[in-house]
Amino acid sequence: MMAQYLNDDLEYVADDYFDTAEFDDDEFGYSRQQREAAEFSDFEGDIDSGMQKTDTSAYEFRKGKDMQGIPWERLNYSRDKFREMRLKQYKNYESLPRSRDSLEKEYQEVKTGGTFYDFQFNTRLVKPTVVHFQLRNLLWATSKHDVYMMENYSVMHWSSLLRRGKEVLNVSGKIVPTQKYGSSCAHPLSRVQISTMVVKDNLIVAGGFQGELIYKYLNNPGVAFCGKVTNENNAITNAVDVYCARNGSLRVMTANNDCYVRIFDANNFALLNRLSYSWSINSTSVSPDGKFLAVLGDNTDCLIADAQSGKMIGNLKGHLDYSFSSAWHPDSHILATGNQDKTCRLWDIRKLSESLAVLKGRMGAIRGIKFSADGRFMAMAEPADFVHVFDVGAGYCEAQEIDLFGEIAGISFSPDTEALFVGIADRTYGSLLEFRRRHQYQYTDSFL
Repeated sequence: MMAQYLNDDLEYVADDYFDTAEFDDDEFGYSRQQREAAEFSDFEGDIDSGMQKTDTSAYEFRKGKDMQGIPWERLNYSRDKFREMRLKQYKNYESLPRSRDSLEKEYQEVKTGGTFYDFQFNTRLVKPTVVHFQLRNLLWATSKHDVYMMENYSVMHWSSLLRRGKEVLNVSGKIVPTQKYGSSCAHPLSRVQISTMVVKDNLIVAGGFQGELIYKYLNNPGVAFCGKVTNENNAITNAVDVYCARNGSLRVMTANNDCYVRIFDANNFALLNRLSYSWSINSTSVSPDGKFLAVLGDNTDCLIADAQSGKMIGNLKGHLDYSFSSAWHPDSHILATGNQDKTCRLWDIRKLSESLAVLKGRMGAIRGIKFSADGRFMAMAEPADFVHVFDVGAGYCEAQEIDLFGEIAGISFSPDTEALFVGIADRTYGSLLEFRRRHQYQYTDSFL
């Protein structure tokens, strides 16, 4: 694959592997060494006042400043012209190249132009990163003020209230667990490339390129558990999840390229079940009621299984390529699946014979899907440039299109649904974007 990048002249250059954007020149006069030093600091100390100028507030945005701080007036193309070029030249990655013409008649008609979440703030003091171009589940919000993301070899915490970042986990060196478990996969690790993570219920669970699994309590120092779930050569951890089983106990689930889904007890990390499939697993998700397990991977079909036993319940047909993302509506009736065929399909668990609706992306594969906790909205992220927020109550027929530039490292609603965060992976314009929910009553923007 030849990934498309944006540079200061807004010309495309190519890279052989990663889909991350990269800028070699600095728009604000900082040397490469200064930028790299800023990227690897933990931001807990004083912040350079010059770097703060790169942030964008809602007030500045209303006055005409670009949301991401891109100085279009100094560049060779206007924003509109570059968007036009980008749409024409961006190449979507496909594992199964084939005609998509058959999908045209299935696409749901969607009215765009709505605004459910207003731009609030963009900071470049934290720079989310991506290590595998197909895996983008690297950003989680635990409140409307607290966001966790991957930045190089660090899990960073950003406080939107304090406007400050802090490193909470570093995996660049040796990692030794603080607790002893009887699990056969528990042992120290070193220099882990984190490919996916989840932050939920006071836990960070992260998976790595070599089958590593790291388990940390947010409020405790050190790492509670770490080890490898498999020693297979093709062992990358594609997805991790934390969920409640039907009996109320907390579970950790991993999905790996070795074609296994593994389920662990979150308290003692005992391996409870190992489900085998005939293809690599790219995404798993358990319904909020704990009954159903969605299994997606290097296959056009998506599977529905009993979450406890792993017994197959249904086979979802319709996608034309491999799937990498999935999410359940809070009512546990609707499943959304994201695919490299540029579509998100919605399925009613009570009628699995055909998809409920087919939603189309603008430019690329659907690599991230999240429902808001109240079930009102569904956010759908492409690999780069576009996040779509659908009104679930309107039958997914109305949407807000968030138009930006750069690779998307992850998306996350806050648990109270008041905020939506988008992580942008880019050498110069890497940042964290914050949007605030618009309510029926008069909306007041922050003037910070």
